[in-house]
Amino acid sequence: MSQPQRLLAGVMSGTSADGVDVAIVRIGGRGLGMSAELVHHHHVAYEPWLRELIFMARGPQQQIGLSDLARMARQISLTYARALSEALAAARLSAPDLSAVAAHGQTLYHDPPHTIQWLDPALLAAEVGCVVVSDFRRADCAAGGQGAPLVPFADYILFRHPTKNRVLLNIGGIANLTWLRAGGTIDQVIAFDTGPGNCISDYLCRKYDPAGPGYDPAGQIALRGRVHGQTVLAFAQCQFVTRPPPKSTDGPAMIAEFERTKQLAGFKGGLEDELATAWACCAEAVARSLDLGEQSWWRGWPDEILISGGGVNNRCLMNLLHQSLAGRATLVAMDTRMAQAKEAIAFALLGAATLDGVPSNLPSVTGARRDVVLGSITPKPWPG
Repeated sequence: MSQPQRLLAGVMSGTSADGVDVAIVRIGGRGLGMSAELVHHHHVAYEPWLRELIFMARGPQQQIGLSDLARMARQISLTYARALSEALAAARLSAPDLSAVAAHGQTLYHDPPHTIQWLDPALLAAEVGCVVVSDFRRADCAAGGQGAPLVPFADYILFRHPTKNRVLLNIGGIANLTWLRAGGTIDQVIAFDTGPGNCISDYLCRKYDPAGPGYDPAGQIALRGRVHGQTVLAFAQCQFVTRPPPKSTDGPAMIAEFERTKQLAGFKGGLEDELATAWACCAEAVARSLDLGEQSWWRGWPDEILISGGGVNNRCLMNLLHQSLAGRATLVAMDTRMAQAKEAIAFALLGAATLDGVPSNLPSVTGARRDVVLGSITPKPWPG
């Protein structure tokens, strides 16, 4: 007997800390047989002071107090609750319609096996009135894994193809890819972080203009810059980029590497050139990862590269990717709705797997010793 369909909400805030994405998803089936239909996607930006506090916590000095950490957890959770309530209202739904909320939390630190995703799931459950599944990374770390990336479980469910080799490339704060072999099994999936996404670009915008928006809209400033080739070459030879998977990283580590390689290469440019060079580092790290994969892990070249995340809207990055990858595979930018919602959809699927007691880490991806059920479940407030 087939399992009836159910609604789950995936709630995601990435390392770019721009805000919270909610995907209300209609899920059918169980385990690898799940299907997912996006019902509604909604985004709520973080308040500027909260975003600044997150970057202070994630910066090299990490100079915030315990009271700030507690205040941050509460405000992040309330922002999650607000985004979810607005999404439900827009979809003409209410909390009792949901089986659960799958909430990623805000990454404050990730250097496996140490990882922190900041959220108060009890407060979120109280505000929304729904079961909350959260803290997805720790079970994989406890099994010896990287705790990331976790999205490949959903990539396999949603995008595997019987005859096409596909790479799912996501450009958020960090760039990561998932390799799906044509007709492949779940234990043949390879996925890892390739290096920086928009973390360096956002950092540079904050550094040069602390009162500004904190990012380069559509890569317009970067398009005016000149790439410093020596910095890109030095970055492409750094330990993280050249290391084989499993591997994952975080924004502060990539920013520090960019600053180190900039100094090593004698870079002297201003903001426009720095931004152009930062995006060239991102694109080159992606290309190097695909080259290494062709030689070592999957021994071939994908038929399609499906690109999602905020990077889809960055003209500078997309130009660079087309220059380095065109002619070798078909580059497909996902439609805006799916590109923005994919990671939130992924967490809805991860939450469904948790409720069903189905393991959803991929040891071939994270390096864990065994399959594990991810996440912790916080019940909805009593009485139900």
